[in-house]
Amino acid sequence: MKIVNPEGLHARPSGAMVAVALEHESTLRIRCAGREVNGRSILEVIALGATCGSELELCADGPDAEALVLALATLVASGFDGAN
Repeated sequence: MKIVNPEGLHARPSGAMVAVALEHESTLRIRCAGREVNGRSILEVIALGATCGSELELCADGPDAEALVLALATLVASGFDGAN
């Protein structure tokens, strides 16, 4: 999925992604530009340094993995509505 908000994945959007991840039981890995981080760690997500137009790949594993990926895809597609 592509980051569409102009500011990229800075603190607030990263926090919003982590908050969604923590609402689910599944583990989450996020890949971007050859790096992979724990999607449940705000420091690791921010450290990706993903900018507008960056492609994210989400890999969730667990009982609600599909719901987690869908929730995050919706959040990213909305431009992190309200988290900017």
